[in-house]
Amino acid sequence: MASPKEADNNPDTPSSPRKIYKDPDDGRQRFLLELEFVQCLANPTYIHYLAQNRYFDDEAFIGYLKYLQYWQRPEYVKFIMYPHCLYFLELLQNVNFRNAMAHPGNKELAHRQQFFFWKNYRNNRMKHILPRPLPEPVTAPPAPAPPPQPPAQPVPAATLGMPAAPGAVPSPMPYGMPPGSAFGKSDIRSSGSDRRKRKKEV
Repeated sequence: MASPKEADNNPDTPSSPRKIYKDPDDGRQRFLLELEFVQCLANPTYIHYLAQNRYFDDEAFIGYLKYLQYWQRPEYVKFIMYPHCLYFLELLQNVNFRNAMAHPGNKELAHRQQFFFWKNYRNNRMKHILPRPLPEPVTAPPAPAPPPQPPAQPVPAATLGMPAAPGAVPSPMPYGMPPGSAFGKSDIRSSGSDRRKRKKEV
């Protein structure tokens, strides 16, 4: 049976404790370096640089990108200042995206789409958060009803200056007759002679 000293010197024995690496500054330096690297992934030009220099061909680097996904957890995401880096970190898990980012045209496309997102993000978000009510159909206001008129009362003929008897109304026929001898001319001399004759007869 092995003595306790031999068991401590033999690393294969189950009773020997493993040595756990501990950062001298409690991991602060490592935290800052990984935070800086993750946020660099928000730049499509930097991703293009990594693809051009064949970093994505290294299996250890691909494993490091998988490891960095812990930044998506709520307790770490609050330290991220450029949230696009998490979106690109997720895309970098796909081999097709890693290969495509080696092409300059794809880098420019990603950069343009990122710019348009920044340009329209606030307006689009406000549309979803505070949806505008649909415009109400405009209806023409109803026309005002005319004021009720009192029934017309019959007006007496005397107030109009018209003769009351219907037979006394002058006929319009004399005004439409052609000029001529429709009416006999009154002669003063003939009317005087008639008076003399009447006196004599009396």
